[in-house]
Amino acid sequence: MDGTLAIAANNLTSPIILFFMLGVAAAFARSDLSIPEAVAKGLSIYLLLAIGFKGGVSVAGHGVDTTLVLSLLAGAALSFALPVIAFALLRGITRLSVTDAAAVAGHYGSISIVTFVAASSVATSAGLSPEGYMVAVAAVMEAPAILSALWIIARFGTTSADMEEGLIREILLNGSIVLLVGSFFIGWATGDEGMQLIAPFIEEPFQGVLCLFLLDMGLVAGRGLREARSVLTAGLFAFGVLMPIIGAGVGAGTGLLLGLSPGGVMLFMTLAASASYIAVPAAMRVALPEANPSIYLTLSLGVTFPFNLTLGIPIYLAISRALTGG
Repeated sequence: MDGTLAIAANNLTSPIILFFMLGVAAAFARSDLSIPEAVAKGLSIYLLLAIGFKGGVSVAGHGVDTTLVLSLLAGAALSFALPVIAFALLRGITRLSVTDAAAVAGHYGSISIVTFVAASSVATSAGLSPEGYMVAVAAVMEAPAILSALWIIARFGTTSADMEEGLIREILLNGSIVLLVGSFFIGWATGDEGMQLIAPFIEEPFQGVLCLFLLDMGLVAGRGLREARSVLTAGLFAFGVLMPIIGAGVGAGTGLLLGLSPGGVMLFMTLAASASYIAVPAAMRVALPEANPSIYLTLSLGVTFPFNLTLGIPIYLAISRALTGG
């Protein structure tokens, strides 16, 4: 327990977490601090490119093996299954309609790439070396959760979700997925030689860019919490904390079965515990326009995202080390 608390305390005093907290505090204080939208988009593009490229380079050095393939399949399966668990939990502890519960559930099978990046940074700082192909697992886990949410509506709802070809195309060609997967394959194709060419761009600025991006995320999360407090009931808040813990448990078991390293188990836990706030909200606006965006955005970005950044990641690190002896 003392070790976990020490890890949590160390994580809470890291620059990336403190900048996030600064953003939340500024939003609650109604400061005029803001990151221009174009700048925020540029920061996210950089982070996706950097993490994808580094993951591809790592796979180039590691090579394709059975564990990699099984990890990808397991990630896709988890992404589809976790929304079903989330939906059942929501219907049990909240009064959400089927439509709102399905929309929220879809967010909890997909992933937060920023949470993944932050966890990767913490794992590296702790001396762990997660498998590079976990980036590919993250990319695979983006879309199945959306399809799972639409299946839930078709199975339990009174309204039909929009499953037209345009929606599927929008999911598969979502900008974050395209950039993450594309940069991953470029890193895989170019390997160490490619990394040497752009290392000054990929390596050195990464932590600083992440701090700026999390400052912006703190501003967004703080404003969302301030403006949507009326929809955040006790049951919904409990779900926003319980579901990542449940997801992390499933991710831990999966990582152990796959024989991943301590860092790999930690990242699998983080992926299963996180909630999307980019790809899934965009898809839900098209597929389930009846769902209330203030509910699913407040939960994913205002509750689960801060929980994972401040407490979840150090807990997942401590658990993965205890389970693997790493």
